[in-house]
Amino acid sequence: MPNRPTDEAVAQAAPLEAARRAAGTRGAGSTDPLVAELRRGGLLPLLVLHFLARGPSYGNQLMERVTELTGGLIAVNPNTMYPLLRSLEQQGLVRGEWEHPDRRSRRFYRLTPAGDGERRRLAVELGPRLNAIAAGIDLIRRELDV
Repeated sequence: MPNRPTDEAVAQAAPLEAARRAAGTRGAGSTDPLVAELRRGGLLPLLVLHFLARGPSYGNQLMERVTELTGGLIAVNPNTMYPLLRSLEQQGLVRGEWEHPDRRSRRFYRLTPAGDGERRRLAVELGPRLNAIAAGIDLIRRELDV
């Protein structure tokens, strides 16, 4: 049987696990222990509440801000952001309003007083973890002189 181009490409491709390691896994499925621990600790809700404390925002804008602030370390997709926003709204931590109430458009979210309290609580809870990670990275950088 003649060798087809796809057969050759498959033969040359790295195994799936090696490709994942080379590409790096980001976002909700991150295998990075630092990011995963922070996510489980409530970093994404904290970031969303933090941005909403600065003013109303909509989902795509929040996703972009999270990605930008974290330098791409935490990439958020719509399948993560919108359920989170709905959950925060059901808990009374944010209030959502359609940009144009008579038709579906962008939904802007605002922080509620309860949301501000939760933002403060999460910041206190996650602060020591963030400080420990930053200190650990600083030690590594100093050791490596980078």
